[in-house]
Amino acid sequence: MLFRKIEKRIAEYFASYSDKVLIVTGARQIGKSFIIRHCAAEFFQNVVEINLIEDIEGNGIFKDVKSVEDFYLALAAFTTYPLGNRSDTLVFLDEIQEYPHLLTLLKFLREDGRYRYVASGSLLGVTLKRSNSIPLGSIDIMKMFPLDFEEFMIANNVGEPVIDLLRDCFRQLRTIPEGIHNKVMDLYKRYLLVGGLPEAVNKYLETHDLIRVRAIQETIYELYRLDSAKYDKAHSLKIGRLYSLIPSNMENKKKRVVYKEIENVRGKRASDYEEEVEYLISSGTALGVCAISNPRFPLTETERKNLIKLYFNDPGLLTAALYRTNPAPVLLTECGINLGSVYECAVACQLAANDNDLFYYDNRTHGEVDFLYDDYDSLSVVPIEVKSGKDYKRHVAISRFVSNSEYGIKQGYVLSNSRIVESNGRIHYVPVYFSLFFDNRLDKNGPILI
Repeated sequence: MLFRKIEKRIAEYFASYSDKVLIVTGARQIGKSFIIRHCAAEFFQNVVEINLIEDIEGNGIFKDVKSVEDFYLALAAFTTYPLGNRSDTLVFLDEIQEYPHLLTLLKFLREDGRYRYVASGSLLGVTLKRSNSIPLGSIDIMKMFPLDFEEFMIANNVGEPVIDLLRDCFRQLRTIPEGIHNKVMDLYKRYLLVGGLPEAVNKYLETHDLIRVRAIQETIYELYRLDSAKYDKAHSLKIGRLYSLIPSNMENKKKRVVYKEIENVRGKRASDYEEEVEYLISSGTALGVCAISNPRFPLTETERKNLIKLYFNDPGLLTAALYRTNPAPVLLTECGINLGSVYECAVACQLAANDNDLFYYDNRTHGEVDFLYDDYDSLSVVPIEVKSGKDYKRHVAISRFVSNSEYGIKQGYVLSNSRIVESNGRIHYVPVYFSLFFDNRLDKNGPILI
């Protein structure tokens, strides 16, 4: 079984006996149902799993449920064995977005208190964005992503001592020993090919066959495109087109969404595609990175949503789209192919998994910096530049950014293939896999007592 960081959080929720309903969101095929099922088996004698896609396509037992009493009658018709109480029984409502009325009902099921509840869904993020009747005071939301690079390393038998060493070197700005760097960098390049979709990772661990891994990635890519048809017929074609344009946009100099290319109509603006962009981000199939021209902490105060970059939610999907079954562009540096977009995608995925809101710096005078994130420890903005080549010390924009006294920048990072960790003023040069440690997860340092 693959190690997933979210397992600890879900287990802590079940162990806490919280009366709130846990909702796990995220894209299709990232392992939400599996990890919930696995954790639930350790804490509950009775686990009732109801897949509401199967229900809507089958008998529709829960289709017309309007009240708590209706729900219990439907549950009795669904189960074939007697249930206990909230101390030993969990009801798992999978794909709950198919029945939005059940989201509203969660509040009343919680108040009734007969059982514990957990819900998830592959397009649940979209439903939560669109609904006006979400019982916010009655739910806890956890967002899940594909495997990040740390989880990929653990799947490949890299132990905690190595990860702790990497973390210590990051914190102390020390250079990694050469042998360890070479091993980690080799795994990082394989992560760029395989990505973090659990089925693809398991196939890689089983076979090390890129062709079979790519077959899985291509299937999931098509599923993501087809999911848009479930949203709205008026928008589905544009969503599919916007999604398919992500690789080509990433190869452009600016890497931003080019709106006129979506329907091949000049004069189109960001406002014409707000719903389509929001769908891709809310569904978890793409990561949105908004522009900031005048950075101040916190960054959300100055974001510009009309200048947005979209990244795939998984670097393996991007390398599959760009290079198909040829691993040479990623594994062999002598190929001469610029991997800037691939490295950026992997860093975006890592930052998102670490609970960072995603931004980039865009200024007509001073240039562009790949990523910005809020450092809540220093209460300042941290710029990140991602480089895939040997000229990683050429970075005019981030130098100007850090030297601008109005921004109050305390430090910035340039990520690259280089093993050597060094600093030039407030700019630190570190290996690209150190993106693991730009972490804003609430529980990263344990409890904070006040």
